[in-house]
Amino acid sequence: MRHMCGRFLITVPILILSILLSPARLLAQETPNGWIQSQVDYLNELLGVTVNWIFKFLFFDFGTGFPLIIAVLVAGGVYYTFFFGWLSIRGFTHAIDVIRGRYDNPDDPGEITHFQALTSALSATVGLGNIGGVAIAVGTGGPGAVFWMILTALFGMSSKLASCTLAVMYRNVREDGRVSGGPMYYLEHGLARKGLRPLGRTLAVVYALLVIGGSFGGGNMFQANQTIEVLSTLSPTVRSLSWLIGIILAAFVAVVIIGGIRRIGNVTSRLVPTMCLLYVITSILIILSHLADVPALIGRIVSEAFTAPAVYGGFLGVLITGVRRAAFSNEAGLGSAAFAHAAAKTDEPAREGIVAMIGPFIDTIVICLMTALVCMITGVFEDPELKDKGVAMTAAAFESFIPGARYVLAVAVVLFAYSTMISWSYYGERAWEYLFGDGSTLIYRVIFVGFVFVGSVTALKNVLNFSDAMILGMAFPNILGGVLLSPQIKEVLNEYWDRLKSGQMTRYK
Repeated sequence: MRHMCGRFLITVPILILSILLSPARLLAQETPNGWIQSQVDYLNELLGVTVNWIFKFLFFDFGTGFPLIIAVLVAGGVYYTFFFGWLSIRGFTHAIDVIRGRYDNPDDPGEITHFQALTSALSATVGLGNIGGVAIAVGTGGPGAVFWMILTALFGMSSKLASCTLAVMYRNVREDGRVSGGPMYYLEHGLARKGLRPLGRTLAVVYALLVIGGSFGGGNMFQANQTIEVLSTLSPTVRSLSWLIGIILAAFVAVVIIGGIRRIGNVTSRLVPTMCLLYVITSILIILSHLADVPALIGRIVSEAFTAPAVYGGFLGVLITGVRRAAFSNEAGLGSAAFAHAAAKTDEPAREGIVAMIGPFIDTIVICLMTALVCMITGVFEDPELKDKGVAMTAAAFESFIPGARYVLAVAVVLFAYSTMISWSYYGERAWEYLFGDGSTLIYRVIFVGFVFVGSVTALKNVLNFSDAMILGMAFPNILGGVLLSPQIKEVLNEYWDRLKSGQMTRYK
């Protein structure tokens, strides 16, 4: 195993360099062969074995049909929801006030506002899972699958509340104002306070490695690949120019991530609302055109939620069928949003946790539900040729109502992919910094930008599956550590809520 891992770590950078240093071959659009192709084949073979082993573990169901990873995520969300006394519901209105800036103190430590922290986190979660993954869920499991997605999101709000409260509690604010934070820090230092330092350090290192792998694959190469795929539906010449699009996309990513979280926050605070508005308005137009049918469709979602096909589509189908991001489109329980929220300008950990819990609501309950209703209203989810096509199903739904709407969808997908890449670059960089030190972050940024290009010109399916597995695997150390630290979280939340209700909180707007 050590020999395989060593060879893997050597092969990946060599493969990247070989592609990046061979512009002539790419410009000529030659099919990779010889040494490079042998490395690609070896990488596919090696990762294929690794992916199969990881997925056997993640989706082991003990003969119940309910995968282990789903049990962990759902159990974590349910536990937090009841343990915190349903604060995710009680604090919803207050969260909106905080997001609107009514409690923003410019003198608080941190780098970005509450709103920018939320949009930075949303930029990593709102994406292809909301467009293609939901379509697959409805197509394979029927309308009832949407019920389970919404229910999971409701409990997932508490998971976000927990991890992002911890992120601010255990972040490291430097003298220059820069913030180092994320699950690694609360896993290590939080568990150390409980006398579990070895466990905390182990969980933190494992989590950091998973995040770095996930950022290169699911948060980068997959997004670049999907950008090419979507654009190729508009013009077949796109595929022949994938190398050029890859260079342009890599350049745009580099311009943003070199500036760090402040620039990422500035970009996402504009980009995320714009792309969400573009997608939501188009969806609303379709829904309003059939407004009289919506109550019946909602009733169908609920009534079919407990049939066998719906349960499969909502839990297993969404996870296993091609686009696993749909089930975790909001990434609740994975801890990834804690990186962005740790940088918020606040001295109230509970306040940022309350802001973060709005993410799953926007991502899943609003955007995913709209996608599902659009697919149901237009009837495309019943087309056997489209039921497992993801983005193609959503595009067909848009096109059937608004001729040329596929262009709007293509723009939305490209923006979603771009925003996901720049946010995941920050997540991976914080994990890289934790493992290798602050002085090495430029190396990570260069590698990340290189992977944007590689993702646009290659199709390493096993690499992407491996990255998906690592992203899902993030739930294990994060939820285990979070549950152990939940008494600390509850104490902070209760103290904050008592002060809020007694009128002791200062409002600035």
